[in-house]
Amino acid sequence: MNLLSSENMVLFGFALIVIAFLYSSVGHGGASGYLALMTIFAFPVVIMKPSALLLNLFVSSISFFFYYRMNYFRPKLFYPFAIASIPAAFLGGFVTLDNAAYKIILGIVLVFAALRLFGIFNFKEKEAVPINIPFALIIGFAIGLLSGMLGIGGGIILSPILLFLGWANIKESAAISGLFIFVNSFAGLLGFFLGGKTIPAESFYLVPIAVIGGVLGGFYGSGYFSNKTLKFVLGTVILMASVKLIFP
Repeated sequence: MNLLSSENMVLFGFALIVIAFLYSSVGHGGASGYLALMTIFAFPVVIMKPSALLLNLFVSSISFFFYYRMNYFRPKLFYPFAIASIPAAFLGGFVTLDNAAYKIILGIVLVFAALRLFGIFNFKEKEAVPINIPFALIIGFAIGLLSGMLGIGGGIILSPILLFLGWANIKESAAISGLFIFVNSFAGLLGFFLGGKTIPAESFYLVPIAVIGGVLGGFYGSGYFSNKTLKFVLGTVILMASVKLIFP
């Protein structure tokens, strides 16, 4: 991988493992974290989107596996979001934003991701409320379109919505988000391919590094895990990246 010096590559690899670990522990693929990290290390925009989607596929599937085997997955809650989000993510994968627009929109999404890690959008569990199917379809479509355009899976947005509306508890939202991120990332990559683009070779070098963090995070998160200090540090890094994107 020629993007970084050997010294920076070691630092980047360590940070990538930490990000994959933290996101996988809460049922996420980690795209917002990967994009923030790639921004900090000045990766070209052309590499950022496909890399984030590719890493999302692996880490989110690992996280979902661990939560699924603990019986936290609720299929009836997952389907309405997926039905609308998959075609939307596919369409979003076709879209190639110019660099300036991509960075601004991504920067705004990363601010949201950072605030979540700081605990601002970590809503407390509510008494179970029946899902509103039409509303869920609208939410799924909007998140899916944004996911495909930016190279994120959408779990960072879906999880707090599920908790805020009382449609799922924390563990259930993690399980649903894991599979939601996987299908959106797959659809986004498919749209990316059919749009005539290919995944850079550099992206594949990052996969085994992220998988290490993903396996560890999924294992500990599906049981009982919390590390507020690391989440605060990660939130700070993501916030710094968002500022760099919005105000270059």
